Amino acid sequence: MITVEHLRKEFTYYKKMTGIKGSLHNILHRESLTKEAVRDISFTVDRGEMIGFLGPNGAGKTTTLKMLSGILYPTAGKIDVDGFIPWERKNEFKQRISIVMGQKNQLWWDLPASDSFYLNKCIFGIDDGTYRDIVTELSELLDVKELLNVQVRRLSLGERMKMELLAALIHRPDILFLDEPTIGLDILSQKKIREFLKIYNEQWKTTVIITSHYMADIEALCDRAVIINQGQPVYDGKLGEINQLLGKRKLLSLKTSAAVDPQAWNAFGLAREVSAAGAVLEVPQEKVKETLTAILSGLPVEDFTVTEIPLEESIARFYQKEVVMP
Repeated sequence: MITVEHLRKEFTYYKKMTGIKGSLHNILHRESLTKEAVRDISFTVDRGEMIGFLGPNGAGKTTTLKMLSGILYPTAGKIDVDGFIPWERKNEFKQRISIVMGQKNQLWWDLPASDSFYLNKCIFGIDDGTYRDIVTELSELLDVKELLNVQVRRLSLGERMKMELLAALIHRPDILFLDEPTIGLDILSQKKIREFLKIYNEQWKTTVIITSHYMADIEALCDRAVIINQGQPVYDGKLGEINQLLGKRKLLSLKTSAAVDPQAWNAFGLAREVSAAGAVLEVPQEKVKETLTAILSGLPVEDFTVTEIPLEESIARFYQKEVVMP
């Protein structure tokens, strides 16, 4: 559905000196600078697949989505989105895609959301019956049916984001780009949007690329992640394999019935947390059984759990990588 090959995007900007003297200097001797926002990114996305597109702030995620949707023209590289070149902005292409940006609004602020929906209906040439069916179905799934005729500025942030999603899906796009769709939302609103996206993808087989700093979004929706840092890819694969690539380590959370010398935990692994009630240790996966046996035989442990290192922490380690993984 989507093929990206050796994609690059550079931005040219100018250094600005302060003060009147600096302004005169800028007029006569303006110094240009170049920022490489995206450097040699390649990946593919299958029809109906949902992938997480991850990276720290400034990694190039939004820039890449803008190139995939045709908003930006790349400096170099190739993009094929369902047989179209995005920056040609053909009407057939625009009928196939939609993009939702958590920090940008497409709805008219002083009008009810239903007016913006109707505008989109006219733009995309959707017949009245189909339009009514789509709005009814999506508003019920998103639980906003009673809010369709309320001014957008009177809606909460979570309600507005649901309306933004509804507006983006009026024309039943085959490809949906989501840039931080749950940013700033409360836990319940995040959960509702995740549930909606999962149901919608299963029902309509829409191809989805989602960026988010909330790992709960990615874990709930995606089996695969593409991670970039400083404009370059550092990982492309299944979410479940990330911890394996980072050393196959586990967390042992131990609760003791009596106080233990904090230094004693260091003999069993990396002590990440230590208190009077126990400790949390990081140990290699292959040594979990051996380590537990040694701890249980020597320390007053009354309970323990073995868990994976949190996905968010593992991905943060990828953010710190400076080389592209093979």
